[in-house]
Amino acid sequence: MEIQTCGKPIDSLLEKVLCMNILSSDYFKELYRLKTYHEVIDEIYNQVDHVEPWMTGNCRGPSTAFCLLYKFFTMKLTVKQMHGLLKHPDSPYIRAIGFLYLRYAADPKTLWSWFEPYIKDEEEFSPGSSGRMTTMGVYVRDLLLGQQQCGPNACFFDSSWIGT
Repeated sequence: MEIQTCGKPIDSLLEKVLCMNILSSDYFKELYRLKTYHEVIDEIYNQVDHVEPWMTGNCRGPSTAFCLLYKFFTMKLTVKQMHGLLKHPDSPYIRAIGFLYLRYAADPKTLWSWFEPYIKDEEEFSPGSSGRMTTMGVYVRDLLLGQQQCGPNACFFDSSWIGT
């Protein structure tokens, strides 16, 4: 069964400039060769070292993480696949991309049920390129309550339902 989504078209889930840059990037075009969920997970494991939307340095293209996130958008993940991402033992970046997928694409009414088991998750990782460490639980809470990962075209929600 597919994850219940917010109903928005794929190209409206992310900020327009980011979306256009992803679709025109050479890296994203190379991802067409990946046909399965497991191939995308392997690519995340081998290529992702932060989950910011943009690459760092002089080349300000879309990050590998967000190109792979968009690849998952095109695959329309199932509930079973999402559980596999969120519980993946091999890389916190695989898990973080799962949480990003939910934050951008899932029906806002379902977010708490997905995120709640992980709000105290103590796995440490560096979501940004700065190397600053945090826990997965803090990252999950920031995705739910903060705006830093969510552009104007993301699926926003009313936080009054949290804890209900």
